[in-house]
Amino acid sequence: MKFEVLGPIKDIEVMATGSGIRVLSHLRKAYGRGRWRKLKGIATVRLPNGTLRKVELHWYEAHGIGKRDMKIKHYLDE
Repeated sequence: MKFEVLGPIKDIEVMATGSGIRVLSHLRKAYGRGRWRKLKGIATVRLPNGTLRKVELHWYEAHGIGKRDMKIKHYLDE
């Protein structure tokens, strides 16, 4: 699903690092070597139909590579 993050991501927490990430080999093949971390946080997003929702996001990030594979895990405004 495509979505647009509006504003900053808040309450960011590290969920896993290095070998604790299950898809580490995929990340390295797709984006390159780096100090990969799996993170989660709260943000407001605009969905494809135009609605604004407060959600919990999960993504992977490495220094020099940036945020990758961002996905919505939970809708928090229901």
